[in-house]
Amino acid sequence: MLENLGNRFQDIMKKVRGHGKLSESNIKEALREVRMSLLEADVNYKVVKEFVAKIQEKAIGAEVLTGINPGQQFIKIVNDELVELLGGTNSRLTKSAKNPTVVMLAGLQGAGKTTFAGKLAKYLKKQGEKPYLIGADIYRPAAMKQLEVLAQQVGVDVYFELGSNDAVGICERGLEKAKEAGATYLIIDTAGRLHIDEKLMEELKEVKKVVRPQEILLVVDAMIGQDAVNLAQSFNNALSIDGVVLTKFDGDTRGGAALSVKSVVGKPIKFVGTGEKIDDLELFHPERLASRILGMGDVVSLVEKAQEAIGEEDAKSLEEKIRTQKFDLDDFLKQLQNIKKLGSLGNILKMIPGMGQIGDLAPAEKEMKKVEAIIQSMTREERKKPEILKASRKLRIAKGSGTEVADINKLLKQFEQMREMMKMFSTGKFPQLPGMGGRKGGMKFPF
Repeated sequence: MLENLGNRFQDIMKKVRGHGKLSESNIKEALREVRMSLLEADVNYKVVKEFVAKIQEKAIGAEVLTGINPGQQFIKIVNDELVELLGGTNSRLTKSAKNPTVVMLAGLQGAGKTTFAGKLAKYLKKQGEKPYLIGADIYRPAAMKQLEVLAQQVGVDVYFELGSNDAVGICERGLEKAKEAGATYLIIDTAGRLHIDEKLMEELKEVKKVVRPQEILLVVDAMIGQDAVNLAQSFNNALSIDGVVLTKFDGDTRGGAALSVKSVVGKPIKFVGTGEKIDDLELFHPERLASRILGMGDVVSLVEKAQEAIGEEDAKSLEEKIRTQKFDLDDFLKQLQNIKKLGSLGNILKMIPGMGQIGDLAPAEKEMKKVEAIIQSMTREERKKPEILKASRKLRIAKGSGTEVADINKLLKQFEQMREMMKMFSTGKFPQLPGMGGRKGGMKFPF
C-alpha cells in the first residue's frame, strides 16, 4: 500500500533528521525531493504544487530554524499537511433519520462495486445494523448472482430480478422489500460500464430520483492512479457524490488517487478495500495513512485489528490457560491463525513505529506456514500431550506436513521453552534460563 511513496518519503525524512540545523537551502532541497516523489506517485500536478508551497511557507521561518529539534518540526509540518491533503478527518457514513438508510454505489465496470457491496454489508452487520442488498446491474446477470453469493456468505437478504431490463423498477421494488424486512441500511449495486456514457448517467440519475439515497459512493479502482480522480470528477458533476471508495488499495504502490481525490474533487475517501476477502475493508483514516507513509507506524489500526481477530472470550480463555499452565499446541496453532488474520508480517510490522523498513520477511512467513502444517498433521491427543511424540509418530507427522523430523524437534523444543516462560510469568519466578544473557542456546522463535 503506497509502498514506493512511503519508502521515498522515509528516505527524505532521514536526510532531514541528519541536519543539525535546517536552513532555507536544505528545506528547499528536501521539498524538491518531496515534489518529485509525489509526481512519481501520479499525484495531480496542481495538488503537488499547492502541497509543497504550504510546507515551504510553514517550514521556512525563525520558529523552525531556532527550534530544539528542527528535523522533527519539519516532519510534523509535512505530517500535518499530508493529513490535510488526505481529507483531514475520517468521514463516516451518514445515517438517515428514518430506516432504511439508502447507500447507492456507482462506478465503472471492473472497479469492484459488487464485491464492495458485500464487504459493506458485512461491515455494517458487525456494527449491529441490518443491511439489505439490491442487485440492479441489469446488463451483467453474473453480477446479480455474485451479489446473491455474497449475501449468503454475509447472512443478509438480497433482492434482484434476473432477466429484467428495468433497473429503476428493481430498485423501487427492492426498497419496499427492504422496508418490509426491517432493514436499517439498503445497499444498491448499480450497473457499471467500460467507460462513462450518457445512457449510464441517465439510468443512475433515475435510480437516484426514485430511491433518494442518503449516500452516493463512487467505487474506484485505486490502481488506475490519476484517472481515478478524473473519473470522480465526472461522476460528481453528474450525480453529486458523497464520497469515494478506493478498491484494490493493497495493490496501489503509488498512491496518486488517495492523495489527489479530496483536493481535486472535494469529496472524502470513506472506505478502502485492502484485499479480496469479505473482511478486507477499512474506514479511511487520513492521519493513520499519513503516519504509515512517513514511517511512523499505525498502532491504533493494529490494536483494532487485533481486537477484532482475537475476541474478548478468546483473550480471556488464553489468559486462563497461561495462568493455569494448560497452554497446548492447539492453543499455539490458534494464536498463529489469529496473527494471520491481521495480515502479512510485513503489513503488521509497517504499523509498528520504526519497523516499516525491515527487510525480506519471506523466510519468517514460510517458517510460520511450516509450523502450522506440522501442528495440523498431529492428532488431537498429540497436540494436547506433545510428550507422547516418539520417533514413529514424528515420522508420520513429517510425511503428512512435508517437513523433516528435525523441524518437528525444533518446534517442540521452542514450544517447551515458551511454556517454561509462560510458567514463570504465571508464578512470578524468573530464574536464569540457559542461553539468556547473550549465551548460546537462547530461545529463537520462527516468527
